[in-house]
Amino acid sequence: MKKGLFSKMVLTYTVIIAVSFIIIATFLSFWYRGYYFDQRKKQLVSGANVIKPYVISRIENTMDSGEFKRILSLNSQLNNVNIIVVDNYGYVHEVSNDKFSKLIGYQQINKKDLEELRLNRIVEKSGLFGESASDSGYTFEIPITTSNDSFFGAIIMSTSAMDLTNSLSEVYSIIWVSAVVAIVLSCVITYYFSQKIIIKPLEQINSVAGKISKGEVGKRVSINSNDEIGELAKSFNSMADSLEEVEKNRREFISNVSHELRSPITSIKGFISGILDGVIPKEKENYYLSIAYEEIQRLTRLINDLLDLTAIESGKFKLKIGRIDINEIIRLTVIKSETRIKDKKLNVEVCFSEDMQFAAGDRDRIIQVLTNLLDNAIKYVNEGGNIIITSKAKGEKVYVSIFNDGPNISKEDEKHIWERFYKSDKSRTTKVSTGLGLPIVRNILTQHGEDIKVHNKEDGVTFTFTLKRL
Repeated sequence: MKKGLFSKMVLTYTVIIAVSFIIIATFLSFWYRGYYFDQRKKQLVSGANVIKPYVISRIENTMDSGEFKRILSLNSQLNNVNIIVVDNYGYVHEVSNDKFSKLIGYQQINKKDLEELRLNRIVEKSGLFGESASDSGYTFEIPITTSNDSFFGAIIMSTSAMDLTNSLSEVYSIIWVSAVVAIVLSCVITYYFSQKIIIKPLEQINSVAGKISKGEVGKRVSINSNDEIGELAKSFNSMADSLEEVEKNRREFISNVSHELRSPITSIKGFISGILDGVIPKEKENYYLSIAYEEIQRLTRLINDLLDLTAIESGKFKLKIGRIDINEIIRLTVIKSETRIKDKKLNVEVCFSEDMQFAAGDRDRIIQVLTNLLDNAIKYVNEGGNIIITSKAKGEKVYVSIFNDGPNISKEDEKHIWERFYKSDKSRTTKVSTGLGLPIVRNILTQHGEDIKVHNKEDGVTFTFTLKRL
């Protein structure tokens, strides 16, 4: 788990978070750079507007040179910039820094810049004033106009790139350090919650699944969450319940089969052993051999029923659906059971709404259904009692009912009569019943897409099943 899903998930989340924060940090860096330059420009323009009156006075020679130099120097320090004043022809008139004094009266700004300034536009340039453009720095040329909008000159603010980048570097450091811290914290939080919300529940499910696979079918996962993991846990527990039920049924099935097989085999073994050992007298041998023969037939019925039920449940046989006369099959079934009916002195009544009632079904399997239901009725009806078999059509269905008077089926037994080997009286084992007749009936009808129901009457029990009417 940790080497597979967990590592892939954490790596994926880490990459997504890192890329997201790097993009955000890069965007903030570029945004702040533009914002800082814009604010710096506004600051320098504002500083230039402060000294404009003094520049005009100095160019008109109405202000002392020393006083003007002091004002330029003070503004240069406040704004951390070199200030150069040029006249309306573009020649340097005054400078704030003595290292630019050699330019006074000689350096002229280029013609293109001068045209822009005369249109009262601020000129921005890379490089320091008076030096090559490749030099690291920035220069802002701000025009000076009089009240009647006539061009009077310009104030040039020149600052080195280092002064700008030092301020930006501090902000960049804050942005990128914050991004790194955020990435680390996000990864830690992602790791913690991934472990708690996803990985640990999956590990628990995986652990319980391993225990169930080893035979501990009573194990369950205890995860209470209203999300997909919680739904998975519920589905897993539901599957485990089904597996436990299957395991319980398997054990009961093996126990029941063993019991059903042991009883007749023990009887057959005892009788044959008695004959071979001479314990049973010669005149009694045929009698005990006939009993052994009956036990063998009982084993045959049990094995055939088991094979039929297994084949039906596994879907290994295919129905041969055709047009059948259900009334004819009922008559045939009653005739086949005539001996048993007479032995119990039963009154069997057959009631048809029509002489011939056609339905869709597999003839052999429907005969098996009616035979099992009639055998069940004969088994539980009181001696000298009544059995009523009816068939009638209603809508698109044919309804077949087998009624026998006698004791009702209890509510508890009614829930289990369709289970393998279930018998209401567990204290005794009848040699007539295998406990597989009704499960076979229901499975055959289910294969036909039909159903069977049981109803308790005041004086007996009725089984009713349906077929598609033709």
